[in-house]
Amino acid sequence: MLKILKSVTFNRITITNINFEMLQKVRLSSDVALVCMQHALSTEKEEIMGLLIGEVHDNGALVSIVSSVILRRLDKKPDRVEISEEQLVQATVRAEELAAEVGQPLRVVGWYHSHPHITVWPSHVDLATQSMYQRMDASFVGIIFAVFLTDQSTKAPSVQITCFQSINEGASQSRIEIEMEIVTNTDSLLTNNFETLTQLPTILKEEEDEAFNNEISYDDTDDIVTKQHNAAVRTIAIGHIVDKMSRPMLEGLVARNLLNSIRLKALKKQHQQMMSKLENMTCLT
Repeated sequence: MLKILKSVTFNRITITNINFEMLQKVRLSSDVALVCMQHALSTEKEEIMGLLIGEVHDNGALVSIVSSVILRRLDKKPDRVEISEEQLVQATVRAEELAAEVGQPLRVVGWYHSHPHITVWPSHVDLATQSMYQRMDASFVGIIFAVFLTDQSTKAPSVQITCFQSINEGASQSRIEIEMEIVTNTDSLLTNNFETLTQLPTILKEEEDEAFNNEISYDDTDDIVTKQHNAAVRTIAIGHIVDKMSRPMLEGLVARNLLNSIRLKALKKQHQQMMSKLENMTCLT
């Protein structure tokens, strides 16, 4: 079960005599939503995160998200995630590259992260992080994927998504929920989004390799039991990536390719029928 929590509030702000529309709606590409969801479901022990690339419309009232950048976690924590300045710069460069490819004014417009086994609502840390980004870009948006939940009425697995911004109230912040619509992806970025999706297992493996190498560097002893334990933990983690990420992803892509082949066959048949009717009409005239 997928639930998108949303509402629309506020209208306009004025900064240094320049009027800006308050962000009222976000359009999220379905392929980007797939990448973010797959990333969020990669682990139920720690939070994950990434950055969102898109375009701002209507003087800041509408943001369309068309691509994403999966970030490799610097430190695995169950209750928070962090973005380094280097990662933000890399995402900005990627946005500029995509903008040049598709001829659109794309930029980094937001961030996403997961809440495994907990409420979808942003924590005080999330709100403070969001507030920091909004000081640099008033249209910057946050999206949270709450995963590994259970619907209380049906007892079925449940996922909740919320789109939010932060508003300062004295020394603290509170959330503003932003309406979000998941829309069909644009063909110009279809290949890019699928490439991003296929990069996910590699990024997850890099995280495990880095954690393993850190354990080796911190351990100055020659204890063979400790070394075997660390190696076994790494092997289990990589096996989890293959079992829970790579195999289902491959099966999903194969199924999608089959569906596209069926659609293509139907379109070709429809094209032949239309061409035949056109020829008959030409003969009659």
